[in-house]
Amino acid sequence: MSMNTNSTPTVDPTKRWGMIVDLNRCVGCQTCTIACKHANDTPPTVQWRRVLDVELGSFPDVQRLFMVTGCQHCEEPPCVPVCPTGATAQRADGLVTMDYDLCIGCSYCAVSCPYQARTIVHEMKSYYGGELTRQEKATAHPERVSVMSKCTFCVSRIDEAAETGQTPGVDPLVTPACSASCIAQALHFGDFNDPQSNVSKLSTEKQTFQMHEELGTNPQIKYVYDLPKSTPGREAREDETGDEIYADPSHALTGRRQQFWDWKGATNFILGGMGSGLIVMTWIGLLLGNVNLNFVPWINAAGAATMALGLLTLLFKIGRPFRILNALRRPQSSWMSREIYLAAVFFPAVGLDFLPWLFGFSILSPQALTVLHALIGLCSAGFLFAQARILFAAKGIPAWRAPLIPWMIIATGLFEGVGILALAQAAFPGAFADPAYLITAGSMLAAANFLLWQIYRKKAAAYGIGPLARKEFQSVSFLLVVAGHLIPWALLFAMQAQPDLGNSLTFGVAGLGILFGGWLWKKTVLLNASYQQGFALPRMPQRGSGDRAAPVRMGLS
Repeated sequence: MSMNTNSTPTVDPTKRWGMIVDLNRCVGCQTCTIACKHANDTPPTVQWRRVLDVELGSFPDVQRLFMVTGCQHCEEPPCVPVCPTGATAQRADGLVTMDYDLCIGCSYCAVSCPYQARTIVHEMKSYYGGELTRQEKATAHPERVSVMSKCTFCVSRIDEAAETGQTPGVDPLVTPACSASCIAQALHFGDFNDPQSNVSKLSTEKQTFQMHEELGTNPQIKYVYDLPKSTPGREAREDETGDEIYADPSHALTGRRQQFWDWKGATNFILGGMGSGLIVMTWIGLLLGNVNLNFVPWINAAGAATMALGLLTLLFKIGRPFRILNALRRPQSSWMSREIYLAAVFFPAVGLDFLPWLFGFSILSPQALTVLHALIGLCSAGFLFAQARILFAAKGIPAWRAPLIPWMIIATGLFEGVGILALAQAAFPGAFADPAYLITAGSMLAAANFLLWQIYRKKAAAYGIGPLARKEFQSVSFLLVVAGHLIPWALLFAMQAQPDLGNSLTFGVAGLGILFGGWLWKKTVLLNASYQQGFALPRMPQRGSGDRAAPVRMGLS
């Protein structure tokens, strides 16, 4: 299946394709996994259809079941609006598809997916080691290298059905390979909009749940967990859904730490926040008359260089960097596209502001220069806001989608901006900014960052952040608060109370503490605590031993 799955002219908008997974029937044979790999020619390590082997409880009260996972083809897919290129799209029949020729491999869809359904490979490898075999070369898909890939419910088969008059879910050749191959009849595919389809009847006749219903994605894979008139299902217990399970990194339901946005992605947020925060705080100071106008072009140039370095690391992270212009295609929904548009206005404006220092004369009147500085300040504020929204929209990482994240990103960036100005004050006393402005702004931002961190950490469980991520927060909290919040605040407060203390040493230590705190916070949240959503079994079959065993079957003595 080498076709790009967005080019489908025969989509029927009255259809809503989906799947029923019967947890009572699945035997964990992995036939669906192999059938998917065979039908879609997926390379080593890539499994679009996975079967989790879930063990719960401790002897003698134990249970074991198998859970089929993969792309849920959500009615409200979080991966679609974030994609900056339009490579991830949703068809009129609800299928979420991939266009490999548009994808740049930024992995934004992967960190936005709460179902761990996205994969990326950066080089073609053989199943047997060494060179690709003749068969592997014949079935290779170079268009999928260094871009995201996912289950499409074998969309080419569904489109073939529209041309041949066959029915997906009924006729095997036009049914997704996983469902057509299931030896236990645990996977059922069909049209949820058709009340007479097999999936509609099963969802009506049996008890079902959707994974992570609380996220509002309305996934179109539903899990059957009961045997009507025989063995009812049951609600999951606390020891099957709480920290005892999700604190175990080896458990099948526990989300792994994401590997898509590595240190390069984190560096973009670290440097981008520092640079944009510096420019915003400089502009605010300029409006208040507390920043030396003569040095504003240099400060803006330094902030722009810092932001550019962050964007450069991001460019090296994406799989297909030469397609970067494709990221301009989705400003209507993707904050990543909006960030690029803001950068396209921001960097030329900074260059225009710096021209007089290069050529010794200015072509702008004082009024025009004021407008230009406002444009630079607003663009940098928009850039910082875009970064905050980019992280918040990554719904697949609970630590990132917490409601306080946008405020924390913005507050940290502005605080870092004050930190850089404090270091400049230490190196060149009085040259760049009024010390009183730095002291007042820094004190306010130190208090804001401290409060936001405390609330975020204490409400982490309520936000749905798992125990592994919360453990990372706990491990750095003392150092972050002392070195990144309290020491800078104490020094700034002391300088406010006693101006004679406002020397190079105190400003330098305060600035270093601020930048260290920002780096530590972002490193912790973006890398160490970036665990994926994981999987959920809110309800399940009664099977196993002890008090998890099925009750005496109804109607039997």
